[in-house]
Amino acid sequence: MLVLSRQRDETIMIGDNVEITVVDIRGDKVRLGITAPREVPVHRKEVYDAIKHENADASQVQIDDLSVMNNKVKHLRRPGDEGALGRRDDPA
Repeated sequence: MLVLSRQRDETIMIGDNVEITVVDIRGDKVRLGITAPREVPVHRKEVYDAIKHENADASQVQIDDLSVMNNKVKHLRRPGDEGALGRRDDPA
């Protein structure tokens, strides 16, 4: 970890397009101002961790959910159907 010392109104550059400026220092709190392009996400660590956790939870597919979905799809198919659900490939 790189550790830098800065005073109020001093800036740190990350790459060419991210600036971190010490805006205020009060006791054990430091206020930082961050200038970054819109495509660079900037979050407090606890918010970032919560986002990662929510994304991981959302990406988990439960086996029970797959079984229920499979049973529903089976009921949509008619005997002799091929390809897309509810569509016959041969013209009527």
